[in-house]
Amino acid sequence: MFLSCQKYNLSVPPGTTPTSTCTIFKCQNPHVSNEHHSILRKHNSKSTAYLLRHLSHKGGGSDHQPIPKPKPSELQDPMPHEEKVKVLELSLVRKRTPQFPGSIYAQSPSDPDVGSSLPPLRTLFQSNDDEDKEEEQEMIMRALEIRRKVTEEVFKEALRRGKFGITYINSLVSRLSGFIDYIMIEAAHLKKLPQYANSTFNLRAKFIIEDSRVVPLIRWLKHNELTNPRIAKLILMSRGKTDSIWSFAEWLKSLRVKGEFLGVVMLNAGQNILQRNHEELDEIVLYLESNGVRKEWMGYVISRCPQLLSFSLEEVNTRVQFYLDMGLNQKDFGTMVFDFPRVLGYYSLEEMNEKVNFLKEFGLQSTDVGRLLAFRPQLMACSIDEQWKPLVKYLYYYGITRDGMRRMLNIKPMVFCADLQRTIVPKVRFFEDIGVQKDAIGNMLVKFPPLLTYSLDKKIKPVVIFLMTKAGVNEKDIGKVIALGPELLGCHIVHKLDVHVKYFLSLGIRLRQLGEMIADFPMLLRYSTNVLRPKYIYLRRTMVRPLQDLIEFPRFLSYSLEGRIIPRHKILVENQINMKLRYMLACTDEEFNRMVKGIIRKRHRFESGVTNDDTSHPQSDTQGFEHVVTTEDINADVTTLQLFFTKMEVLNDLITAGIVQQHFNELVEKKELLCLNKQNSSSQFVTRHLTCKDRIAIKRANETIRVRTMLGVAET
Repeated sequence: MFLSCQKYNLSVPPGTTPTSTCTIFKCQNPHVSNEHHSILRKHNSKSTAYLLRHLSHKGGGSDHQPIPKPKPSELQDPMPHEEKVKVLELSLVRKRTPQFPGSIYAQSPSDPDVGSSLPPLRTLFQSNDDEDKEEEQEMIMRALEIRRKVTEEVFKEALRRGKFGITYINSLVSRLSGFIDYIMIEAAHLKKLPQYANSTFNLRAKFIIEDSRVVPLIRWLKHNELTNPRIAKLILMSRGKTDSIWSFAEWLKSLRVKGEFLGVVMLNAGQNILQRNHEELDEIVLYLESNGVRKEWMGYVISRCPQLLSFSLEEVNTRVQFYLDMGLNQKDFGTMVFDFPRVLGYYSLEEMNEKVNFLKEFGLQSTDVGRLLAFRPQLMACSIDEQWKPLVKYLYYYGITRDGMRRMLNIKPMVFCADLQRTIVPKVRFFEDIGVQKDAIGNMLVKFPPLLTYSLDKKIKPVVIFLMTKAGVNEKDIGKVIALGPELLGCHIVHKLDVHVKYFLSLGIRLRQLGEMIADFPMLLRYSTNVLRPKYIYLRRTMVRPLQDLIEFPRFLSYSLEGRIIPRHKILVENQINMKLRYMLACTDEEFNRMVKGIIRKRHRFESGVTNDDTSHPQSDTQGFEHVVTTEDINADVTTLQLFFTKMEVLNDLITAGIVQQHFNELVEKKELLCLNKQNSSSQFVTRHLTCKDRIAIKRANETIRVRTMLGVAET
């Protein structure tokens, strides 16, 4: 390799005595073009630039002027872009990077700053050309990104000291870019203070993180079951002032807001809730307490509707007055807000007015709507276009009028909150499948609206299966039973229906007969056994009616014992009338009295010998009562009368027997019936003259004895 040497003589400034001659040799490859190449190793770049400037200065010699000191930008040779990026990374990194021996930018562990041997950063941003300005802008953005990464590492290290997991830290920090920028800006601003003028960026960033108490705040929020996204959103809402989160949480605790709802309230109470004054919030709370919302309810109300805290006092007053104008008092308003807090602060006033006007179209007044909302405020959560209008069309298709819908709304408002396709339509289709007629479905829904709120698989189908398998209702009558008694679907199978079925079967009623009774009167299974038992005992023991009468007329158990059964039975006994239970009870008091008078009038005419009675009886002999005794009954056997006196002690508890005893005493007083020897078994009874009334009493006694004998009553 051939080298060429060039000799340069240094000129010494005037007034100095040269002590020696310095010669600079420039060695280069003669085969390489004499072009300027940037030297990567520049330990003495300033000295070299100063020397080259001196050598290229014009007018050498003794009259040479003093060489001015060059500017830093003139001393520094242009640096490649890759070299600038490397200098930025080495200057802004958080930790010292490993360096090999002899590295250009030496960094020793004893250096207080990792960039102690690096060129100043200001030398990287000195440009005059437009292209250089664009490059400088790019370098500034690159420097910010490096600083942001360094700040993230400092923040992650603080979280690791707080005993958080690596996965949790990475997930949380990735959502806190705004808070990371806040730490970076505050750490840079902190350098202006004298006590932090010479401190590193990492130290200033650590001080900002510790001063904000963000790590204990994250620990507390995580303890209260807040997820990473919610914690990040809450910290960003604080705008760096995390103390506002602590103070607002203490205020919520004073209102008895539970810890699991603290984060939810702070997130949903508005973007500026952390910047609001607590005195304004106290005024809202006091206003709600003055209108019926109890203090112990306030935490529950705010937990379920934190939007209340985002309103001003005037807006809250407008919303409260909206409900008070519909006739609600403070007690009803307070319970309504407690039952459904969203009714007050979640919906807009326009939406609330629109829903109230829609409810008024069913014929309800403002006060009626107020009572309806006080009872079921969840109606405000329903959508008019998505829920109410399709439901109204569906009900109208099954023949339910506006009055029927109003009745359904008053009895069970939750029907208008149910989902049409998922809740109502499958149940109506099931009723059609079991045989309920289309026109009967509408009447059934109007009669018992809670039916639409029951579960199809857990409530309705099990009851239908029970009626068909355990209660004796056949497949042909099951639709009729459900249509006539939809209330049966609301009864508990084990505690209600099964108990009643076992009770009726214990009376001697067969399963098939019980099914027919239920088909005739489905409400039979809804009465309490404590109500049924006294009526049955009175029917069998006092009225001395067979079980078949109850099977033929199961509605007997639906009438009041003290209000209808006993009074009417006494009237029939006093007038010696016997009729079927259907005609005895299934009429009004006026019709019953008119029917009894007609029977008595017909009897008197028969006894007086009048046969051409032109008065008509409301019921025939076979339909209503046992007709009076004819002349054939006058020739009663004497042994029948003797048997009557033998059974008298058994029938003392019966009203009928008492009447017979009374007639017997009257006959003895009249001496129309003589007893020759009552104690002797061969006693004979001689009848001198028995009226028709006496014959009737004797016949009733015979029938009573026959019935008692069939029932197996022991003789005394």
